Amino acid sequence: MPLPETITELKAKYPDIEVSGEIITVPLNQLTQLMTELKEKHGYNFLTNVTAVDYPPDYFEMVYNLSVVGAPDMIQVKTKVDRNRPEVPSMVPIWGGAIWQEREIYDLLGITFTNHPDLRRILLDDNWEGHPLRKDYQWEGGRE
Repeated sequence: MPLPETITELKAKYPDIEVSGEIITVPLNQLTQLMTELKEKHGYNFLTNVTAVDYPPDYFEMVYNLSVVGAPDMIQVKTKVDRNRPEVPSMVPIWGGAIWQEREIYDLLGITFTNHPDLRRILLDDNWEGHPLRKDYQWEGGRE
């Protein structure tokens, strides 16, 4: 299905989403349902990457880039996560490749992925305190 038709269909089904070009911003409580539909119905079968951005003091923004293997179709899905309760449903049940990327986000930003099969630090030592990509992280001898 061409991207404009996909967007039109999604906007009809999810009236709370915001669309700007190929970027869809979805409320957190609809993320899993939308992502499942993008994969199963619209063919976005590859999670290219996942990242997160810290917008203190209020929220994190999760950013998912999806594509269709063998086609030029790409779409970006964003959702806001409360900075005081940073929990997001894991996308591992939908795209197994999310396992490492979610661990990295957990390690560096402290966002918890519910139902992740192996959520633990991946880059830093288990005894590391804090999450160094948070903008309020205090580096020794570094930022104020």
